[in-house]
Amino acid sequence: MPRLPPAFANGLWYLSCLREARALRRARSDVAGTQQRLLLATLKRNEDTEYGLRHGFAGIRSANEYRERAPLTDYGDYAEAVERIGAGEKNVLTREEALLLEPTSGSTRATKLIPYTTSLKNEFARGIAAWIWDLFSHDPRLMLGPAYWSITPVAYREERTPGGIPIGFEEDTRYLGGLGTLLSRVMVVPSEARQIEDIESFCYVTLLFMLRARSMALISVWNPTFLTLLMSRLPEWHLRLAYDLETGSLSPPTPIPEGVRLFALNSPAPRRAAEVRTVFRSGDEPAAIHSSLWPGLRLLSCWDDGHAALHAPEAARLFPQARVQGKGLLSTESFVSLPLIGQTGAVLALRSHFLEFIPHGSEGETLLAHELEEGGHYSVVVTTGGGLYRYQMGDVVEVTGRFEKCPLLRFLGKEDLVSDRYGEKLNERHAREALRGALERHAPDAHFAMLAFEEESSSYTLFIEAKGVRETALLSLADHIEGELRENHHYQYCRDLGQLGYLRVFRIRRGAAETHQAVCRSGGQRTGDVKPAALHVTSDWSHRFEGRFLDSSHSAR
Repeated sequence: MPRLPPAFANGLWYLSCLREARALRRARSDVAGTQQRLLLATLKRNEDTEYGLRHGFAGIRSANEYRERAPLTDYGDYAEAVERIGAGEKNVLTREEALLLEPTSGSTRATKLIPYTTSLKNEFARGIAAWIWDLFSHDPRLMLGPAYWSITPVAYREERTPGGIPIGFEEDTRYLGGLGTLLSRVMVVPSEARQIEDIESFCYVTLLFMLRARSMALISVWNPTFLTLLMSRLPEWHLRLAYDLETGSLSPPTPIPEGVRLFALNSPAPRRAAEVRTVFRSGDEPAAIHSSLWPGLRLLSCWDDGHAALHAPEAARLFPQARVQGKGLLSTESFVSLPLIGQTGAVLALRSHFLEFIPHGSEGETLLAHELEEGGHYSVVVTTGGGLYRYQMGDVVEVTGRFEKCPLLRFLGKEDLVSDRYGEKLNERHAREALRGALERHAPDAHFAMLAFEEESSSYTLFIEAKGVRETALLSLADHIEGELRENHHYQYCRDLGQLGYLRVFRIRRGAAETHQAVCRSGGQRTGDVKPAALHVTSDWSHRFEGRFLDSSHSAR
């Protein structure tokens, strides 16, 4: 199939999103009714499953009855069921068969496998359709160019469960709904690139195809640091990339595996190669270079809340020609909220899943979407078409306002990411806020900053890469953070008992973000899914990062 003009394919996509955009617009005026109808349809569809029979889905007539009969759950409640589904059992969680099991992992758990059904994929597609309609409606020029949608190397190659169910999506565009096959023809980077396991070669090929697309209009990635790391390779590789553009060859750092059909997609482009060489001879700053290379870039979509808020501005500086838009709350398990242009917060994806919210400090009582209060902090609970019922995501959100009658949300952080060696119960959200304030005052230009426990010293350590910042400033930064952490009385108590030492500083010489990505990838996470972390629950980072501890008299306190 020949490569389609971007305006044609994007125009078809835009028109296909109209129905869902209108439906979400109606739903915003009837939040309670929309959510209850969605819930009852999900329960009706799965009432004869093992899980539905156990909890009496057939007799449930309202959201309140559902909350009375079905318990709150976490992944541990589904692990055995997912294993049975993988072995080939039917009707365990859903009437629909699992199309695949999608891997996901976090900082505190081993890999989880999430069953994907047709209903769950449709729920994701509804949220994406409403978002795309809003984007293209507000900026039609986005339709004129191709797009780079984050492609990450496969984490599980041709793996199947004992029952023959695939593990993982075949390609990232499957998230985009029914037009995924059509749209893959106008994506900047071919999906075949995900078969390249060597990360350096994967980055090289990604940059090569991005450079081919002078008219690229949209970049969509998850982690902003993934994009900044990718772009950091351009100065070093630009001459080799220009040669490959000119000749139609492929010369990444390591050979591309046999069977990855990319050579035919890189036809010679001598005019573009000459342009790349000229742009880099200018000696301009990266922002000016990127503006010249991709003058039609209109939008950069990435995480910009939680701890990613510290990193999104750096990605934005690299592409001054583009507007930056946050992602909303989207995970492997669910599609909770989507950004809409002009709104200070992400609107609930009311037509994707049934949503509940546990108020901060509550013992498990939930509120429904229409009951949320502006300024309130809540933990998200979802019921999806993939067989997760009253599933606690561990994501904490703040209600920033309303769009019509629909709440707007801002992601704050993970509720369940707690580092607790001696009873200090250090929460990631508290660590993030401590880091944010201290960095703004002492090291606003830091490239990387993360807290983690170090076994050898029985203390928390600030791992930081901040070129040009004096050691005295970094030690003052540690003092500031230590004071903030002591506001947690559990942390203070452990310090008083001598179980924990004073916060130390490890100055990273170079490559912090790359090392962090590599370590997380080795633990099973996909490259593009590695989230920036204010607090990491694993230790021994001093043996992974290149750098040294700073001397401080505080170590004896």
